[in-house]
Amino acid sequence: MLKKAAFLSLLLIVAVFATSCTPASDDAIIKELEDKISDQEMKIAQLEQQLDDLSGEPAETPEPEPEPEEPQGPVQGASLLSTSLEVLDLLKDMDMAGLSNFVHSTQGLRFTPYDYVDTQSDLLFTAAQVAGLAQDNTVYLWGSFDGSGNPISQNYAIYHQSFVYDQDFLNPHIVGINNKIGTGNMINNVDTAYPNGQFVEFHFTGFDPQYEGMDWKSLKLVFEDDGGMWYLVGIIHGQWTI
Repeated sequence: MLKKAAFLSLLLIVAVFATSCTPASDDAIIKELEDKISDQEMKIAQLEQQLDDLSGEPAETPEPEPEPEEPQGPVQGASLLSTSLEVLDLLKDMDMAGLSNFVHSTQGLRFTPYDYVDTQSDLLFTAAQVAGLAQDNTVYLWGSFDGSGNPISQNYAIYHQSFVYDQDFLNPHIVGINNKIGTGNMINNVDTAYPNGQFVEFHFTGFDPQYEGMDWKSLKLVFEDDGGMWYLVGIIHGQWTI
């Protein structure tokens, strides 16, 4: 449409000057006509450029800014099991910053390497301390190895691989809610150590048939209800002990 309009405009100017010119027209009139034609040619060139721009690739629409992710943490009214699965997923990735959002603000989080919870000596961390554990190279005393009695002196990353997520607990053989599954000769005192808590146990009955179930493993996540939300207060690793 722009080309057609420009072309008609040029024809109109030429027609006007053609009818107004007489044999008596002098060089000045011809020069004026040539100047006007030159002006129209320039306008046509500009219009053609505009058409080329309009027919080219459309300008890229900038992608919308990604919405900030909602912070992880307990959800009002969420079930104990669903909260446990969220926590377990964070433990699988050793995402301690994410895990810290689930840690009870006043109770903190206690780590227990075997079934018996020693509320006096098991290590207790605040939510802020939990957030930095994955990068913390401090060697902590977590307890004593079963059988040898040697100290469990490890940084958190090594402890995590040995006494937290040492099996694929997201895909266990059995899941128990407030039900003790793994049994051995060590006292399982989760209910008395956490009188206000509730727990979910993720349990493997065993791995190698020759051990007839003595190579079982469990991970218990202990929570307390605070304002209708479940907050993590304990992580208890369980296995057969001598």
